[in-house]
Amino acid sequence: MSEQGLMEPVQPKRRLGRLDDGLLLGIMAVLAGCGLIYEYLLSHYAGRILGALEAAVYTMIGLMIVSMGLGAFAARKIRCAFTGFAILELLVALAGAGAILFTAAAIGISQQLPMLLAETLELPPDRLPAGGMFGQLQQLTQYLPYGFGVLLGLMVGMEIPLIARVRQSLSEAHLIHNAGTIYGADYIGAGVGAALWVGCMLTLDVQLSASLTATFNLLAGLVFITRFHGKIRGANYLLLAHLLASLLLGLLAIKGPDWEQDFNNLLYKDKVIYSQATRFQQLTFTERLRGKGLAPVYSLYINGRLQFSSADEKIYHSFLTQAPLLASARHDRILIVGGGDGLAARDVLRWQPRSVTLLDLDEQLVQLFRDPPEDMPPRLAKALLALNQDALRDPRLNLVFNDAFNGVDELIAKGASFDAIIVDLPDPSHPDLNKLYSDLFYRKLAELLSRDGAISIQSTSPYHARAAFISIGKTLAEAGFQVNQYHHNVPSFGEWGWTLGTLNGADGKQRIDTLTTLPVTDGWMTPELLRGAFAFPADFYRDSDAIKANSIGSFTLYQYHLKAWAESEGEALY
Repeated sequence: MSEQGLMEPVQPKRRLGRLDDGLLLGIMAVLAGCGLIYEYLLSHYAGRILGALEAAVYTMIGLMIVSMGLGAFAARKIRCAFTGFAILELLVALAGAGAILFTAAAIGISQQLPMLLAETLELPPDRLPAGGMFGQLQQLTQYLPYGFGVLLGLMVGMEIPLIARVRQSLSEAHLIHNAGTIYGADYIGAGVGAALWVGCMLTLDVQLSASLTATFNLLAGLVFITRFHGKIRGANYLLLAHLLASLLLGLLAIKGPDWEQDFNNLLYKDKVIYSQATRFQQLTFTERLRGKGLAPVYSLYINGRLQFSSADEKIYHSFLTQAPLLASARHDRILIVGGGDGLAARDVLRWQPRSVTLLDLDEQLVQLFRDPPEDMPPRLAKALLALNQDALRDPRLNLVFNDAFNGVDELIAKGASFDAIIVDLPDPSHPDLNKLYSDLFYRKLAELLSRDGAISIQSTSPYHARAAFISIGKTLAEAGFQVNQYHHNVPSFGEWGWTLGTLNGADGKQRIDTLTTLPVTDGWMTPELLRGAFAFPADFYRDSDAIKANSIGSFTLYQYHLKAWAESEGEALY
């Protein structure tokens, strides 16, 4: 018999089956989408509820990426990839579903502790224990979203190494493209997660979104345990734990949004009576009852920042609208940029213009003030329509829903021209808003403004953010305008400021100084009051030469604003 005949037949090495491979890659893609959504959820919550949108997204993504790297290293310490992965998905689901609710509870309770202690000890209002350890506790709770980001990042970072080890262990042959294949599934899954976030989850309650996302982690774990039951230590106990966790997630999906909102409501001094998440922002309405026959005070907060109070919004809007309309030669065609609540439009319509164009990004916000939804308390709906005097239904009003930067381009392309322009945008507290306070944006507005018209811009607080306020004026001047700035006290905000600009002839202040009466009265403004608003302390512009204009892409104004309000934190608007 030949030597070849004595040899054992060579057995082909066991290879990874297509079914198992497809299952593992599908699980990896789902988990990648979940991981990306957790990044968005946590930064989204920090921005909408805590008012920290300007830094939350970038901080959260950076922290989670670093944590994922550390998690990938830590995965080497897990001895059994099958058991480790099954436990990991259970933990990710629980942490992901509970992060928002736990953070909301911690922040809300920490805000209430000083008041609860004061009531218990019967302390007078001026002895409220707001500093010391209470202040430190409140500050620490605001970092909780980032803490959960680190925790989730560590666990998400373990997923790829563990799946890679599972794939390899199911095949005796070396998987040459193991890492590349898994990363491919990971990238595709992340892309799908991003699309789901932008396409449908932005308008869902953040706690509901968290619970739904965690459900996919739990399902991935259940499918994995079912398929590889024999390779997982304590598989039956893990199955039971996953089933119990699914009941908890169901409870969090149903009751969690209400619990979260209750905790969020603790942040506000007045009673929260209505909230709505639009595609772009979180809207919160509060009510303060005053008694003695006085009407309740209603306030709107966007992403945790006060936008107006019915007690004194007429002061803000009077200064915003009266100055540019008094400085304009005509009032036939008016452009309002922002102002989706219709309050600026209300005041402008008193001047009997032929047409008013209102350009706002958030159609849901405008619709809420135009046609209050059925789930809004009737008393609030009635109050909002009374506040804006149903201005958003006026036939002279033309509503345009677009980003202001792009919407202005479209108006220019149509050859539009306006006698006055009123810019009522949020403060430049986010890089995306910074461009709407740039020299390029103001040059665009100059193309839309009649040569004898005027423009006004809400310009943050000259007291709390002096450099930002001055920078807005210098930026408007860079765009070719003659600039005057003015200010007045709005009790809900404190000292507030606006910028007035004209293109030709006398500047806005000179035009207003000639007036002895107002052609249109609003029950608040007087010629003397408006003229006095242009006066500033002697040293207010002392170092204005060192303050820069905000050129497009520079983020100069954003940095001024961020620094100013960070320094004055504690004088919060809510």
